[in-house]
Amino acid sequence: MLITQLKSKETIESLAKGKTFIVNCHGCKEVYFAEHEAEELQKELSETNDITQIVTTDYICHPDNLALQLKKHMDKIKDADTVIVFSCGVGIQTVAKYLDDKRVYSGCDTFPLPGFQGVTPLQVDCAQCGECYLNYTGGICPITSCSKSLVNGQCGGAKDGMCEVDKEMECGWERIYRKLEKLNKLDTLKYEPKVRNYWHPDAEQTDAE
Repeated sequence: MLITQLKSKETIESLAKGKTFIVNCHGCKEVYFAEHEAEELQKELSETNDITQIVTTDYICHPDNLALQLKKHMDKIKDADTVIVFSCGVGIQTVAKYLDDKRVYSGCDTFPLPGFQGVTPLQVDCAQCGECYLNYTGGICPITSCSKSLVNGQCGGAKDGMCEVDKEMECGWERIYRKLEKLNKLDTLKYEPKVRNYWHPDAEQTDAE
């Protein structure tokens, strides 16, 4: 199982630049989503920011379901400058991949909890490693899209856009670079290395409990 925790109000406010479209995922049985906290925060955001629409659905990690749910809102999405997603890391990456030409940001961090992890077939993965990098890397996780989980850029072994560890796998950092270049957001790669928060108070549960 896993649990999502909202990023700070200050962080989320800094992401809501221009017209902002918000996607909430109810989550699945394997995910706890801070639904009520997200609702309250989004009400406050709507008072001071240009929130064009808030959509709440479920299973946005499933690409076909996501496309079906967002299809009816595409006019508002195309008009938006930014999309903020409140879900686990898998959902955020799925939205970022589907809306390839949009700035898609994470409103949550994802932490692991002991228990069943689910068997839904997914195209992307989340390491559930706490404070998320997705807002710096165009919605592509450097932990799971890079065989070496590098967080400060490409290694020297990638060749012709492919990973040296897995020849069938695209280099994650080349994907990140191309995505940010397309969005004209390469400046986000200038973030300073930081000590991340891997801890969530509810994640202290053990199997014995």
